[in-house]
Amino acid sequence: MLADVGVQFHSLLISPTFLACIFSWFSAQFIKTIIKLFAGQIHSFTELVELLFWRTGSMPSSHSAIVACITTSVGINSGLGSDIFILSLCFYLVTVRDALGVRRANGLQAKKLNEVGKMLEKKGLYNEFKKIKEVNGHTPMEVVVGSLLGLFNGIAFAVL
Repeated sequence: MLADVGVQFHSLLISPTFLACIFSWFSAQFIKTIIKLFAGQIHSFTELVELLFWRTGSMPSSHSAIVACITTSVGINSGLGSDIFILSLCFYLVTVRDALGVRRANGLQAKKLNEVGKMLEKKGLYNEFKKIKEVNGHTPMEVVVGSLLGLFNGIAFAVL
């Protein structure tokens, strides 16, 4: 049984769909890091590593890249009429809607609340204001670029 798990894990690691998704995620994060590096927005090695592997928001959307990639890969491999493609397409739409709507609105609201809190603290109306975490959503262009990156990676890995 343990050998079977090892074989299945190995097949996952060499799966073109899995590799395409991982490549889409890391290529989006790499592009994002390069853009911020050239813009002078990275100030430490820790920040560079964090941005390269984990941080969300900014151009391009790595979430959009990975879900567009998996949707493309599944569509090519299983067909556009397959249940798994429809599932992946719905997953793509929910993820993109979240990136553009909910997360973006939450981030903008948190930013405004932080501004109000700082202003109240300066005027002495609020003691020791604790900043709210500003979760970054995406602009439509960031989502489009991430989606195109995922689409191209999905096609490239499916053709190879």
